[in-house]
Amino acid sequence: MFVHSTKIRVRYAETDQMGYMYYGNYAQFYEVGRVEMLRSLGMTYKSMEESGIMMPVLDLHCKYLKPALYDEEITVKVIMAKMPSVRIHFSYELYNEKQELINEGQTTLVFIDIKRNKPCLPSSDFLNRLQVFFK
Repeated sequence: MFVHSTKIRVRYAETDQMGYMYYGNYAQFYEVGRVEMLRSLGMTYKSMEESGIMMPVLDLHCKYLKPALYDEEITVKVIMAKMPSVRIHFSYELYNEKQELINEGQTTLVFIDIKRNKPCLPSSDFLNRLQVFFK
């Protein structure tokens, strides 16, 4: 299992009149968590795309438990429970500054060969970097 956490502060533009983070912005926090998880492996989305692979989101599930509040620092915990194949699954746990679980989510992304516009396996480099977490 691979777990990575990053922190993001809720900005004013991401909130509604109540000072709660707008519900549609949680998907953006998930994305930041995924991007930083890749960066922690020494990779980026940009480098994957330059190598000919893109990763569109196939599905997204989001469960709201408590609101994320304006100017609060949110911890985004990203969990990859199994090695990817053509698809890669992520789970998310978002915590507020009191370390209370405020949101849970999951996404499934698919690896797509950009030239052929067809599903493909992830690069061997990516799989090799993950292997250590799944032994």
